Amino acid sequence: MSAQPKRFSAANIAFGVLGWAVALLMFLPLIWLLVTAFKTEAEAFTVTPQIFFEPTLDSFKAALAQGGGYWHYAWNSVFTAVVSTLIGLVLTVPAAYAMAFYPSKRTDFTLVWMVSTKFIPAVGVLVPIFLVYKTVGLLDNVWGLIALYTAMNLPIMIWMVYSYFRDIPKDLVEASNIDGASMGQTLAKVILPLATPGLASTGLLALILAWNESFWSITMTNHAASTLPVYIASFKSAEGMFWAKMSAASVLSIAPIIVLGWFAQRQMVRGLTFGAVK
Repeated sequence: MSAQPKRFSAANIAFGVLGWAVALLMFLPLIWLLVTAFKTEAEAFTVTPQIFFEPTLDSFKAALAQGGGYWHYAWNSVFTAVVSTLIGLVLTVPAAYAMAFYPSKRTDFTLVWMVSTKFIPAVGVLVPIFLVYKTVGLLDNVWGLIALYTAMNLPIMIWMVYSYFRDIPKDLVEASNIDGASMGQTLAKVILPLATPGLASTGLLALILAWNESFWSITMTNHAASTLPVYIASFKSAEGMFWAKMSAASVLSIAPIIVLGWFAQRQMVRGLTFGAVK
């Protein structure tokens, strides 16, 4: 049988055009950011936006040298994001395993309570945390940021991994127990291999959230532990906003996580759809 040719109705064309328009509107800020990064400060600050201009790398050169150098802030961002994600996964796996395969009558309440903490504004707990950090000497300390990032992402990480573990048949756990496997052996050799896509997507999400976090890094650091959000904020001074340099700094800051997301998108999709098809 010959394949039937696709028919394009007016409604399909209209929805297609609308979809492309929405996509362009969503990416327009990123496109404009990239374009502004290659302008001079005079061109970037004009009232009438300049579409045609001679690209320059001066803003990138100035941004790389700002505030002690880009690489200082980039290394702090990489270190805090990666370490907080790894610590979060180490704490998340046993907690989610216990909740999924050995639930109690308070498991649902505990999950709801943990997720509800994400609705608390960070500024509401700023003063007590700041005073505690000042007392113990964790201000402007990367390990202080790591502790905050881990605590910040832990509820959503436990909830996600718990959801993945719930999709694994409990018969596998019972069968491994009958075969004489301990709880640790069951977790390491049965559960974790099956939940690898879910763990990968959870780790990627936590990494992105830690990388993009700005409130705590700006308020709890000065220079030694400052991350890329502090680096971007440093381009705002009493003299005004340096739009071209700030755009270049923003491009340098978001480029690593965009590249990571591009290469890990397949694993992310596999993890987010884990257990969705029954």
